[in-house]
Amino acid sequence: MIVDLHNHTPLCNHAEGEIFEYVEKAIESGTKCFGFSDHAPMDFDPKYRMSFDQMQEYEQAVLNVKEKYKDKIEILLAYEVDYLNGYMDERVLNADVDYLIGSVHFIDEWGFDNPEFIGHYEHEDIDIIWQKYFNAIEELAKSGHFDIVGHLDLIKVFKFMPKKDINLIAKNALQAIKKADMVLELNVAGYRKPVAEAYPSASLLKQAYELGIPITFSSDAHKPEQVALFNDEITKMARDAGYTECAIFRKRKREMLNF
Repeated sequence: MIVDLHNHTPLCNHAEGEIFEYVEKAIESGTKCFGFSDHAPMDFDPKYRMSFDQMQEYEQAVLNVKEKYKDKIEILLAYEVDYLNGYMDERVLNADVDYLIGSVHFIDEWGFDNPEFIGHYEHEDIDIIWQKYFNAIEELAKSGHFDIVGHLDLIKVFKFMPKKDINLIAKNALQAIKKADMVLELNVAGYRKPVAEAYPSASLLKQAYELGIPITFSSDAHKPEQVALFNDEITKMARDAGYTECAIFRKRKREMLNF
């Protein structure tokens, strides 16, 4: 990936390695622009995110490696923000960053992508779950807070697939993303999960291309060795869908690069 905008640090409490190790792996992999977008703090699910008191520490750590490696790679500063009504905080939404990734990890406060709570699927209608998830993605886009949509179809993580046509389930969400002029990330973390494919699927990505939704690339690394994994697969997937450009952001301003 020449651009890799979604990566984590140990401050989220479920990532490993030193921040400089992620940067050096990105340099080694030929990445030109590497973004840290760790899980933003909020007063919910604190086990898997930094605290508000750690925001300054996080931002300074990213700025330190940005300066240290400035002759070798461009480092960007961001947050991955959970879209969850009642919990998003202005300290995060107004932070002085290059971009914000909006993600849905909770349906009615259920952490559906957390293996700890996988048993909850037994009590739900899978078609209804998928529709609730994409309704939340639609609301995320309409909120106007974010630059990038994180892992569009994360709901497929454990490979519990709906009976309904996924493209129809996601249609309104994709139209809202287009209307909001947001960027869709191609996230390789799905290759490391039971579903064993990228987020989004090739079918949803083709629908996004037909709508004219721009893309970017993401390792979603939680370990240095995950940086730039599946680079060839995700680049080919983007080109097969018709894309030739990907987005980066500096101070919330988007720029498109050829890849």
